[in-house]
Amino acid sequence: MNITLSRRNALLLTAAAAALPLVSVISPAYAQEVPLAIKGYDPVAYFTAGKPVRGAAEFEFEWDDRRWRFASAEHRDLFKASPVRYAPQFGNYCAMALALNQVVVADPENWLISDGKLYVFGKPAPAGPELFKKDLAGNISKANSNRSILPMQ
Repeated sequence: MNITLSRRNALLLTAAAAALPLVSVISPAYAQEVPLAIKGYDPVAYFTAGKPVRGAAEFEFEWDDRRWRFASAEHRDLFKASPVRYAPQFGNYCAMALALNQVVVADPENWLISDGKLYVFGKPAPAGPELFKKDLAGNISKANSNRSILPMQ
């Protein structure tokens, strides 16, 4: 078998072979981008400012397979020191829906702090936080019992 390559095809083949290692270096980075937690809101701000505040990309920290954003370096550092203290109890998911054995992505604008713990909800009052508070202990217990239905994070 006699194969003849033109100079042009030989150069193209060489260029493609040289670029091949770059594809394997670049592709995994895009394929494994870490998802953003609570839609980019600052979890510490709920405790310090008493309201939802969007975080900034310049103050980002990766924890629990999520990228967390903060309004300031101080908030990022507080979170780094104690992430479990500030992270919502059910991650990106609605606490009330979970108590009802459902999975709903939360809207960080709907929230509640109870007993020093942050809960986020999919819907505003009268659903979400208000409904959750009607049987706080029972709903927390039910939501905790239903954690297994949450998608892997």
